[in-house]
Amino acid sequence: MANLSTSYMGISLKNPLVLGASSMVTDIQQIQKAEKAGVAAVVFKSLFEEQLQLESLQMDEDLHEYDNRNAEMERIFPEIEHAGPKEHLLAVRKLKESVSIPLIASINAIYEPTWVEYAQMLAENGVDGLELNFYRVPIATDAGAKSIEEHQLKVLKQVKEAVDIPVSVKLSTFYTNPLNFIAKLDKAGADAVVVFNRFFQPDINIEDESFDFPWDLTRDGDYQVTLRYVGLLYSKLKGSLVANRGIKTSDEVLKMILAGADAAQLVSTFYKNGVGYAETILKEIEAWMDKKGYKTLDDFKGKLSKENINDEFVYKRAQYIDILRNSDQILKKYPMR
Repeated sequence: MANLSTSYMGISLKNPLVLGASSMVTDIQQIQKAEKAGVAAVVFKSLFEEQLQLESLQMDEDLHEYDNRNAEMERIFPEIEHAGPKEHLLAVRKLKESVSIPLIASINAIYEPTWVEYAQMLAENGVDGLELNFYRVPIATDAGAKSIEEHQLKVLKQVKEAVDIPVSVKLSTFYTNPLNFIAKLDKAGADAVVVFNRFFQPDINIEDESFDFPWDLTRDGDYQVTLRYVGLLYSKLKGSLVANRGIKTSDEVLKMILAGADAAQLVSTFYKNGVGYAETILKEIEAWMDKKGYKTLDDFKGKLSKENINDEFVYKRAQYIDILRNSDQILKKYPMR
């Protein structure tokens, strides 16, 4: 039987399937079901600094709504401090106590001290690793790429110094040169890099003339950007290389491993098919490996990476030009009407 074991930022996993950060983790029974189906690790949903700030502001407004109506009512509501991340930490601790597979906490903060504070609190609550979500949406023209990257590198170094558990970084594609920045993160001590995060994007309702935020799952083919970068990064990092975004089937997990990934995070497919679908994915991976004669993931990991293929143009711009030269082939797939 095929051996699917792998390593995720130094943590031994029984297979490469990781349930990525999502709201599913708040349902302990679902995660226990996922563990039974074979999921090898879980990433808890992100602890967002902005969300806690908003909750704190809303609670403060509620507590002081009647403060100055008259002197006698001034003490009706007790002065209590907002719990901050305590509720989140309690949920993390409960899940950790309910499953035996590794639990990775996710952080999405703004200020350097907050990154460190949240990292320490989560580490103290027994998580096996941390995932730092680096995502910056520039809203002004004066924010340069260098300052953004330097800030994020500084955060990584500070968190690494503050905790003694593995730390990974999850990135978006929105960097001038993701390969260069990922190399810097690896050099700065990242135990793993997760490529790439997918964020909900705003849309506009033209009837209401208002903003809308659709809850869209990843679409077929969304994994291909990740596939390219995994293939380029294979063997270039000291830490683990983890694939994310739009990976839905056993075929797509296998593609990521062939390109060079150590593990893959899946979310959308579990929303659509249920967490029990992990069992199907794993059985199909094992069947493929048996058919090919592969005993372990290392037998074929990175086989189709840039490092190991003979065609030097596959991962270069020349491939794009070649596709354009043969763009008439699209008419065979989508004939004009």
